[in-house]
Amino acid sequence: MRPLLVLLGPTASGKTNLATRICSRINGELISADSRQVYRGMDIGTGKDLGEYVVEGKNIPYHLIDIQNAGEQYNVHEFQKDFATSYDGICRRNSVPVVCGGSGFYLHAILKGHVYASVPVNESLRNTLEQLFHEELIRRFDSLDSVYHALADTSTRKRLIRAIEISEYLISNPDIDLHSGPAGYESIIYGLNPPVEIRRERITNRLQSRLENGLIEEVQKLLENGLTPEQLIYYGLEYKYVTLYLKGEMTYQDMVSRLETEIHRFAKRQMTFFRKMEKDGVVINWLEWHLPLEQQVEIIISNYQNRRNS
Repeated sequence: MRPLLVLLGPTASGKTNLATRICSRINGELISADSRQVYRGMDIGTGKDLGEYVVEGKNIPYHLIDIQNAGEQYNVHEFQKDFATSYDGICRRNSVPVVCGGSGFYLHAILKGHVYASVPVNESLRNTLEQLFHEELIRRFDSLDSVYHALADTSTRKRLIRAIEISEYLISNPDIDLHSGPAGYESIIYGLNPPVEIRRERITNRLQSRLENGLIEEVQKLLENGLTPEQLIYYGLEYKYVTLYLKGEMTYQDMVSRLETEIHRFAKRQMTFFRKMEKDGVVINWLEWHLPLEQQVEIIISNYQNRRNS
């Protein structure tokens, strides 16, 4: 089977543009590793940027985008199964699987393989946790000494609750074989990590562009199509704060300010998770951020081809 070529990085690091250009050169098909781009109708807020999937007039095939209806829930276990289906199809077509994304837990699940995603749901525990404030959830999670603690993604309330659920399950089942899950895929991984000041500038400019090009209207349409405010708030970031603004709970300026701050924090959490992945044995080749795009493309393609031929 063909090794994965993986491009990861925090939000606004330029992953998609780089990935699609590489795909155009090596007969690649892009597999998205983004936990929100799976939803239809959530385009601007998730940064699908589908226009970037046309390179020099060539359409780049992509997978795991627009596969769920907005309002539905999707988890890493489903992602692992859908990823395997996409990967097998790409290999049968003699194309190159190129993974692109910033959802660290999704990436870790395919790169290392683990059983965490199949830990069963504990509805009773979830009902109890839903009654707690965020700070109480953090304290409870921090009190749990499990092997999962260092890898957990606690970036949203939903993920924090799931992290507690997994941690408590592992503590209650100390004999579970953590290596009985699917084996990780062979891969060569590249990371994009612009300096913080450049990342912050890109995030600010991109948020302003999204607001000017229909983000608020996109959220309004989702509400008009039957999604509840609670469902949209569940998805976090753009969908949470724009919904609060549309409900009249925030002024426009407060919404923009809070959202910008939270996106910056989100990017920082993404980088923290990637560093955790490295500590867990995932080798990430960090690209020099100042290199021209075409030079980055050449470096990655050359190294990937050498890896395949070795």
